[in-house]
Amino acid sequence: MPAQTRSSQGRAWSHTPTTLTLSWLALSLPLVVWDTVYVLGRPHTMEGGWLHWPLWVPYKLYGTIDHVYGWKAFNANSGFTSAQGFLNAVETSMYLVYLWNVLARGEAGTRAVRGRHGALTLVTGFSAAVMTLSKSVLYWANEYYSGFDNIGHNSTRDLITLWVMPNVPWIILSAYMTYVMGSDIVDGLAGTAEHDKDD
Repeated sequence: MPAQTRSSQGRAWSHTPTTLTLSWLALSLPLVVWDTVYVLGRPHTMEGGWLHWPLWVPYKLYGTIDHVYGWKAFNANSGFTSAQGFLNAVETSMYLVYLWNVLARGEAGTRAVRGRHGALTLVTGFSAAVMTLSKSVLYWANEYYSGFDNIGHNSTRDLITLWVMPNVPWIILSAYMTYVMGSDIVDGLAGTAEHDKDD
């Protein structure tokens, strides 16, 4: 698992993203952008809206599975859906900054980003991953503490295949990214502390 390192000459950071991190971002970011535009574009992106067809047609079904995305929450003026969409936009912007730094400043072949840019890239990616993980856990906790108000009407099969399975990757992979990037930060800080002791 690639990690940031400290050069022997000083305290220069070097952050190398894992292949799994880059693969997940390549898959998830377009989906999150699609989801965010749907949420923030309601009611126009919902069934009957002028933006619904063809991009957001799948949300006709999903809105019946998860009422947070459907007419129930919209008609109740629930702010949770749009608040989540706003945080999606912030989180996605941070991931795009992370990817831009990796692609524009990373070394060819290794993708390592060095020095201050490497440190900023790592902190940005870590912060975004923590946001994703926290928001995903909050989403599940919201259902639990509301007595499954938005998903409790589903059959077990529909709940597992159309709600649990599509949402689990965001928890698992954001937890992975938080762990990997957090470990890199801790290792870097510990290395700096050791260097200071040697001085």
